[in-house]
Amino acid sequence: MDKLLITFAIILLFIIPTVTSTFYVVKEGEQVIITEFGRAVDQKTQAGLHVKKPFIQNVVSFSKRILEWNGLPNQITTKDKRFIWVDTTARWQIVDALAFYRSQRNEDIAQSRLDDIIDSATRDLITGQLLIEVVRNSNRILSLDMSRLAEEDQDAPIPTEEIEVGREQVTQMVLEKANQKLSKEFGIQLVDVRIKRINYVDEVQQKVFSRMISERKQIAAKYQSEGEGEAANIQGQMQKDLEQIQSEGYKKAEQIKGQADAEAIEIYASAHNQDPEFYAFLQTLETYAATIGNNSKLYLSTDSDLYQYLKTTGTTSKR
Repeated sequence: MDKLLITFAIILLFIIPTVTSTFYVVKEGEQVIITEFGRAVDQKTQAGLHVKKPFIQNVVSFSKRILEWNGLPNQITTKDKRFIWVDTTARWQIVDALAFYRSQRNEDIAQSRLDDIIDSATRDLITGQLLIEVVRNSNRILSLDMSRLAEEDQDAPIPTEEIEVGREQVTQMVLEKANQKLSKEFGIQLVDVRIKRINYVDEVQQKVFSRMISERKQIAAKYQSEGEGEAANIQGQMQKDLEQIQSEGYKKAEQIKGQADAEAIEIYASAHNQDPEFYAFLQTLETYAATIGNNSKLYLSTDSDLYQYLKTTGTTSKR
């Protein structure tokens, strides 16, 4: 009985590793290479359960996904002798796992190979193009800035360089040239190549920044001048409106005053018509009150109306 159990255990120990070494699973988004003594003999791209020779064959898996490549910034001279730093990125995919394994073995080696191929293609294409072709995609001009600068300085030249290729087409040309260098033996296909960043070298960059600052200051000065002019117009209009309001107010006040004087004259005339003698006497008193002060001396003749009135008043008081 013990011998039977031992024999059964030995059989299980042999069968389990054999079974696990025979069957393998290909996951979604993966592709595998079957190697035999280190040599690639087959590939599987369909997901599911598959069979291989136990112990002799091994499975190496690769991704079906689109992978990313990021290069290091390179200093490149353009056709118009501009020194720039170019930072590129790309997406690539393993399209033939068997060829990829035979030529590259793993993704790290493939990334290194892409460094050489993409950087070389980028350098060759950009060296043969003007800087403006690498930077811009169209002939669209920022008309706002350019028109204002032209108004500020009539002699200032407005850029008229025409784009014949453009950044988009340059990157497409880099992609095509790099794919030509990636032969079918590599099992790799580039999906696209993009320029992430373009910078001037340090010496040129400072000059460019200074020029940009100067242009922006010109635009700011133009805005400030326009603002000050508009403020002066507003203040002038405000002063004009204020003077008009004051003039209309003075005119209306004079009209009211004239109307009041007319009514007063009418009242005085009506009172004079009722008792002319008394009105004349009252006017005389008002004249004396206006002309005689506290320290004034008044000399009256005996035939003066005021003297007669004062005499009459005094006689009446004695009575």
